[in-house]
Amino acid sequence: MNDTPHSLSSSRTLWDLLDARARLIPGRPVLLQGGRTLTFGALRARAERTAAGLHGMGVRPGTVVAWQLPTRLETVVLSFALARLGAVQSPVIPFHRDREVGFALRESRAEFFAVPGVWRGFDHTGMARRLGAKGILQAYDALPEGDPAVLPPPPAEGTSVRWIHWTSGTTSVPKGVLHTDRSLIAGGSCLAHALRPRPADVGSIAFPYAHIGGPDYMVMLLLYGFPAVLFEQFALPGAVAEYRRHGVTIAGGSTAFYSMLLAEQRKEPAVRLIPTLRLLAGGGAPKPPELYHAVTREMGVTLTHGYGMTEVPMITMGDPGDSADHLATTEGRPPRGMEIRIVDGEVRLRGEAVCRGYLDPAQTAEAFDEEGFLRTGDLGRLTDSGHLVLTGRLKDVIIRKGENISAREIEDLLAAHPAVGDVAVIGLPDPERGERVCAVVEQPPGAPELTLRTVTGYLRAQGLSVHKLPEQLEVVEALPRGETLRKVLKYELRERFADE
Repeated sequence: MNDTPHSLSSSRTLWDLLDARARLIPGRPVLLQGGRTLTFGALRARAERTAAGLHGMGVRPGTVVAWQLPTRLETVVLSFALARLGAVQSPVIPFHRDREVGFALRESRAEFFAVPGVWRGFDHTGMARRLGAKGILQAYDALPEGDPAVLPPPPAEGTSVRWIHWTSGTTSVPKGVLHTDRSLIAGGSCLAHALRPRPADVGSIAFPYAHIGGPDYMVMLLLYGFPAVLFEQFALPGAVAEYRRHGVTIAGGSTAFYSMLLAEQRKEPAVRLIPTLRLLAGGGAPKPPELYHAVTREMGVTLTHGYGMTEVPMITMGDPGDSADHLATTEGRPPRGMEIRIVDGEVRLRGEAVCRGYLDPAQTAEAFDEEGFLRTGDLGRLTDSGHLVLTGRLKDVIIRKGENISAREIEDLLAAHPAVGDVAVIGLPDPERGERVCAVVEQPPGAPELTLRTVTGYLRAQGLSVHKLPEQLEVVEALPRGETLRKVLKYELRERFADE
């Protein structure tokens, strides 16, 4: 095998990819957490021993194993042990509780369930028992181990479904998304080749490893042979010390992470928050252009934003070499092999990184068109340079008196207002208009109180058409967000303000 990142991205399985990297640089660190370090070689060796322990418990190729674990070295080891066995793994975000976890266990028909015991004051083992979970395994401090000599050969192909990820919760009902090793490698390759990390870089995983971004990021580490710091619990300002301690050069996660780091930087504008940081990168939620300019200006770093979803972990990614205008206003370009088609304004996708569908066949049939393109539900357009510009969601199009209004357009304008910390624009049922435009605003500390008149006056001054102006303003202490990439849960806002 030609040992370049691009050649490694052709690995058949995730285990092949780990094995290849571990043979090249076994002693180089791959995961850092607190005072603990795991090298590429040690990750492979520990995963094999854990795979043998799981094999002794009855885990075989095709066995469905759900796991709900925080972002820890042991979590990554367990995941690769399952990959070594060819099991089907179903990661569950550790913040989810009985309703979501019970749904995932029932729908996936999990035969084993790995939990952290009591974590952050919550008894996960007790919940697993309440739900009648099978094969409960406490896998926080210790993992089962055995002799790798008992193991069958690793999986020979990476095109079978071996992952069931769950949609992140911006809708009220989750869906089980079916992935293969190859689809995850293709998605991680897009991220890696766009960012072009260097061997001396140090990355960071500040989001739950159970999220689709976990294996996505891990593929990048394996392709380019550099380490990342794991955060079991991400909070500022505490996390800054870990960034500084390990000399993190690449950080990020989503728009909310950029905003949190920027707010921390503003406490001491003259002192660089993370001196070694050169690149912020992420995706998962819209990025207002004003936030891009504020981050690059005040933190002195490059910011590249991408576009992905549980169904397609990485679709496009900003390139550090792109112009400031492209980085501020687009989601980057797709990699080779990702086909993007715009149909009636909707972004549709086809390629190796696209999931195989959903656990529910009816959902799969609805999600793909007759030519095999995934309907994303996102609205967008491709520029002449091949960059993708997202303009909103199909469900975020507010239809007022028969006119289509983009919530994203209004949000981007309001995000630049100094009295707005964050904003979500939603459509609410209205007997006269069909829907009315409602802006829900989270204000920064010390900001003057906003009024609807202030907001509409500002938007008029920005040139927004009169028929798009909000007719309702709600100021909240905090917008409701999912626990993974901190996306705003608009369905909760619609339910809360529909009758007001």
